[in-house]
Amino acid sequence: MAEKTYSMTQAEKDQLEKELEELKLVRRPEVIERIKIARSYGDLSENSEYEAAKDEQAFVEGQISTIETKIRYAEIVDSDAVATDEVAIGKTVIVQEVGTTDEDTYLIVGAAGADVFAGKISNESPIAQALIGRKTGDQVTINSPAGSYEVVIKDVKKTV
Repeated sequence: MAEKTYSMTQAEKDQLEKELEELKLVRRPEVIERIKIARSYGDLSENSEYEAAKDEQAFVEGQISTIETKIRYAEIVDSDAVATDEVAIGKTVIVQEVGTTDEDTYLIVGAAGADVFAGKISNESPIAQALIGRKTGDQVTINSPAGSYEVVIKDVKKTV
């Protein structure tokens, strides 16, 4: 079975590699040291420090595995390869809901770099899926879990 690919910009991949290095070279050794110290306390069956350290170790190893998979199956998207006014991964888009004066700004990123609170939406989100491939001036229907609504693409910019 083919593995899922993870669309991302080069900057997102670089960030993942940096995070992976931090986990392997800093967090993993810290957790191993905590486990050694907790073992020295004796009876492991009633040792909460040991249990907490083992839980943290499992969490860190899970993060390492997830990031390694995303890096291994990364598909680098070059936003320069699409028209300057076309929505794509690595571009910032400003939309205005039809019938309102409110504008929203989104940076379209790969799933690995999504952070809704920072305005970074995943290319897999309903909003991004509706916008990708569209151009400045297009009216687009966004189908979200809360219902459908229309937006007009006001501007598309390459994200630095």
